[in-house]
Amino acid sequence: VRSFQWTTCENFTVERGQQEIEDYISTWELHESWKHWLEFLQEEDLEYIQRYQYRVIWSIPTRRQPIPYATASVYFAIDVSKIKPATLPVEVFFTLEGNRLKHRPEYCRFREKWLKDIIENKRM
Repeated sequence: VRSFQWTTCENFTVERGQQEIEDYISTWELHESWKHWLEFLQEEDLEYIQRYQYRVIWSIPTRRQPIPYATASVYFAIDVSKIKPATLPVEVFFTLEGNRLKHRPEYCRFREKWLKDIIENKRM
């Protein structure tokens, strides 16, 4: 797994989080036909963290079908600690549409097959 350096809690902004997610997903080994859209969903104020949620929608548009039949979403959560030192990096997790398993970028290698499986399941 390639290491990716996330921003610190003190330097975090919604826009910076969005840019870092873009930078992170650019390291994924996906075929060039995949297109995506990244959007900020919401901010959640929890007891010990401030959580920022984003969604990346993936599809493979073609000339014959520019509006894809199905899409696959990957949800990101960026946790900014309220109690740890502000110089520590934010914590990042992502989950796939229809799954509960939380993946941590530093321990997980993203697989293109996951996106294909989501779309295939929707076609069925």
